[in-house]
Amino acid sequence: MCLAIPMQVMEIDGLSARCEAKGIERTVSLFLLQHEPVEPGDMLLIHVGCAIQKISIEHARSAWELYDEMLAADPLAPEAHHA
Repeated sequence: MCLAIPMQVMEIDGLSARCEAKGIERTVSLFLLQHEPVEPGDMLLIHVGCAIQKISIEHARSAWELYDEMLAADPLAPEAHHA
């Protein structure tokens, strides 16, 4: 199964971007989106360190709500033990 994580662009340097989600920052490749304008503040889907798609903030929020629900339902997830 493949999973892409929504992240917000904080800073761009050529074909790399510093992105953030839930307090975690990563440098990601913009190579696959090089023909699409990407700006700080944009939301991207990140898969294996590569931005694969621009998405709306609503889509990002919806995805994170679903991921949070999945983690809450997993008895092995660290967050589930604190709920």
